[in-house]
Amino acid sequence: MHKYISVSYSKVNITEGFWQRRQQINNQKTVYAVYNRFLETGRIDAFKFAWKPGDPNKPHFFWDSDVAKWMEGVAYIYNSTKGKELMKKDEELVRKVDELVDLIEKNQDESGYFNIYFTVVEPENRWKIRTAHELYCAGHLIEAAVAYYEATGKRKFLDLMCKYADHIEKVFKKERSANFITPGHEEIELALVRLYRATGERRYLELAKFFIDERGKDDPSKYYEFANAKYAQDHLPVREQHTAEGHAVRATYLYSAMADIAYEYNDEQLFDCCRKIFRDIMNKKMYITGGIGSSHNGESFTIPYDLPNITAYSESCAGIGLALFAWRMLNIDADSCYSDVIERIMYNVLLSSVSLDGESFFYENPLEVIPSLLTRDTSLKKQMSRFPAIQRSHVFSCSCCPPNILRFISSIGNLIYTYDDKTVFVHQYIASETKFTIKGKNVQIIQQTDYPNDGKITLSITGMEGRKLAVRIPYWCKNYKIERDNVEITEKPIKGYVYIDCNNEFTTVSITFDMHPRLFEASPNVQVNSGRVALQRGPIVYCLEAIDNGKNIRDISIDKNTNFTIKYDDYFGTCIIEAEGYRRDESKYEMLYQPIDFANNKKLKQKLKFIPYYAFANRGISEMIIWILVE
Repeated sequence: MHKYISVSYSKVNITEGFWQRRQQINNQKTVYAVYNRFLETGRIDAFKFAWKPGDPNKPHFFWDSDVAKWMEGVAYIYNSTKGKELMKKDEELVRKVDELVDLIEKNQDESGYFNIYFTVVEPENRWKIRTAHELYCAGHLIEAAVAYYEATGKRKFLDLMCKYADHIEKVFKKERSANFITPGHEEIELALVRLYRATGERRYLELAKFFIDERGKDDPSKYYEFANAKYAQDHLPVREQHTAEGHAVRATYLYSAMADIAYEYNDEQLFDCCRKIFRDIMNKKMYITGGIGSSHNGESFTIPYDLPNITAYSESCAGIGLALFAWRMLNIDADSCYSDVIERIMYNVLLSSVSLDGESFFYENPLEVIPSLLTRDTSLKKQMSRFPAIQRSHVFSCSCCPPNILRFISSIGNLIYTYDDKTVFVHQYIASETKFTIKGKNVQIIQQTDYPNDGKITLSITGMEGRKLAVRIPYWCKNYKIERDNVEITEKPIKGYVYIDCNNEFTTVSITFDMHPRLFEASPNVQVNSGRVALQRGPIVYCLEAIDNGKNIRDISIDKNTNFTIKYDDYFGTCIIEAEGYRRDESKYEMLYQPIDFANNKKLKQKLKFIPYYAFANRGISEMIIWILVE
C-alpha cells in the first residue's frame, strides 16, 4: 500500500484572497459567536460539575463534544498565528481553553473517566447506554487535546485524555465490563488514531482497531428498542460493508477511522471497502453541493439517487465528515476524485452552513426553498411534512455543527498538499505559502491566485529538483493550460493529476483553468432533477433567489445559449452571474388548469441573477432554487 503525508495546516500560511477572508471571519467572529452561545446555554459552566436537579440548563449528554470541538478550533487558530504578532483576543481564547482544562482536571474521576452528563445527571448509568454518546464525547475531547498540545506544547490536557483513553481500554477491551462493545456514535476510533500519532503509544492505535474490528458483530437489538442495524453501521462487520448506510455523520466518522486503520496497518481489504463506500457516496448519494444524508429520518443515507431538494437534510456535520473521509483517502490513493469532492464541499455545503458574517448557522442545507410551504396546516399536526429551516440560527439544542464548522475552516490548510519521497501533490488552489521537508531537503511552495474568482494560479517552487509536482485538474474544467518556466506542459492527467518534472532548484508553474460558467445535469436516475440544470462556475454552485428574480422562481427557465455576464460582488465574496432566461406570463393564467395555446405560448424574457449557493438566506427569507428549467 502506498502512503502519502499531508502537509499540516500549521506549516501553511494562507496569505490572501477568498480563504484568507473566510478564515478571518471564522477566527475573529465565529469563534466568539460559538463560545458566547455556549456560555449562554450553560455548556461552558457545565464543566464545573455544579448542576443540581431543579437548576436551569440541565446538561445534555453530548455537551462535552460541543465544547471540545470549540477548544479544538481555538487550537488551530492559535497554531496558525504562531510566529506572527498575536492578537490579545487570541491570548484570551487560550486562557479560556486553559480554564476548561483546569476544570477537566478538577472533575476527572480517579479512574480517568470524564463525562459531564453521566457524572452530574445519571451517574448510575455510566457505560450502560450505548446511544448516549459517551465514547463520542471522549473522542472529541481527545481530538481537542491532541490539537491543543500540538499548538501550544502544553501537556496537561493531553495527559488527562491519555488517562481517559487508558480507562476506556480497560473497561472495553480488557475487562469488557461496559454494557456495550462499540460506540453508538462513531468518533472515538479516529480520535484514538490521532492520540497514537501524537504520543507514539501503540496501544491507542490497537484500541481504535479493536473498535473497528468489533463493529457489526453484536446484536443491535440489545441496544435499540426498534433495531435498525444500518442506522449505526452495525449491519455487517466493517470489512463486509461496501455501501454507505445509516446516519451520515456516524457513517463518515467510521469510514474516516477505517481509512486511518487501513493506512496504519497496510490493510488492503479495509482500504478496498473504503474505496467502494466512497464511490457509492460520490456516484449515488451526494448532492451537487457536496451534501450527504438526504433524509431527516435518521439523518441518514437512503437508497441510491434519492436526493430531494426541498426536503434535503444534508447536515453540515455530514458534509464535513465526508471531507475528512476523502482527505484520509488521499493519503493512500492519489486520485482526484477525493480532492474534487473536498473542493465541492469546501465551496458549497460547508460555506452555506455559516452566514456571511460568521455568526449564525444552518444544521440542514436544503437545495430549494419555498417559504410558503412552512405555513401549511393539516388536521393532524404531527403528520405535517417536515422541511428544513430556511433561516440560520445562532445556536441549536443539538449544536454539533457550529463548532465543527469552526474547527474545519480554521484547519483548512491541511487539505492543500500531500507528498511522498518523489512527488508533491497540489490538491486545492488557495493563495498561500508553505515550507516543509522531504528526506531532509527543505521545500517551499508559494501559491499566488485569486481562485475561485479566476482560474489563474502561479506556483513558485524551491527545493524540488529531481522530484515531480502533481497538479489537480478539477472535474468541472474542460480546458486548461499549464506552463513550467514559460514552457507549455502537454502531459495528460493520470487519475486527475498532471505530473510535472522539477529539474531546477527554482521552478515556476503557471496554471490557467477555463472558468466559463457551465450548466450541469443530473443522472436520469435522480428523477427530481429531470429536465433541469444547475449553473456552476469553477467549484461554486449557483442558485436563484426570489429577492433578485421575482416570485415563483421554480417556473424560471434559462436559455441554453445564453451569454453569461460575470461580476465580482464584494458582499458575496466572489462573483455573481447574470444570464438570459424566461418565465411564463402569469397574467394569462386565470384558471388553475387550462389547455396550452402553443401558437400564443411565448414566454416572457427575464434577466436572471445567480448568486453563490453558499450565500443564500443572508438577505432575509426568500424562495431559492439550484435546479432550474432549460430552454
